[in-house]
Amino acid sequence: MSAVNRLLSQFRKPTGWSGRLNVRNMNSRHSKLTDWGLTHISVGSHDTVVDVGCGGGRTVRKLAAIATHGNVYGVDHSEASVAVATSTNRQLIANGRVEIRLGSVSNLPFPNGMFDLATAVETHYYWPDLPADMRELSRVLKPGGTLIIIAEAYKGGKHDKQIQELVEAMKSINYTYAHLSPDEHRQLFSNAGYTDVQLFEDRDKGWICCLGKTPS
Repeated sequence: MSAVNRLLSQFRKPTGWSGRLNVRNMNSRHSKLTDWGLTHISVGSHDTVVDVGCGGGRTVRKLAAIATHGNVYGVDHSEASVAVATSTNRQLIANGRVEIRLGSVSNLPFPNGMFDLATAVETHYYWPDLPADMRELSRVLKPGGTLIIIAEAYKGGKHDKQIQELVEAMKSINYTYAHLSPDEHRQLFSNAGYTDVQLFEDRDKGWICCLGKTPS
């Protein structure tokens, strides 16, 4: 595998020591984006929350700081990410407020209707079957539960040229990458059965978030 292919692979599924370094860096790089995205939702103090594609676990820790009497779960398909997220949240795990699991967004290791809120930060680009995976997230949300997707790249956004190059590189090695416009994000939620769909952009930074609720 070439150096470029190895790098692209680490974006999709971090592995080994370099993967752990990558997700630790993501904790820092995505922090302000995550804070901005979370301003668009209300997190209850007793909520049960899941962060899908939890990476290094910093979003899990942020959510646990808001849902002070609730429980927060992180799930990721990368063993390297699970290891770093577990380390990041060690004390919260020991206190029984956080749990980190290895698993896929396509087959989440949770029962129906478990969560008040699901978050996904900088991860939906790489989901294996985006429409089906949106429905899988709906399965684990309570009626009236919220899903929010937060990202720093989208079609027509500030970083569009660089992302188009990444999309082409991904295609060249048969990797999927969902590069969606704002309208396509809205349609993604609506087609999966979510209601009250809302979309927010920070054009200066090239950030986007989209959210919707499961039918009550």
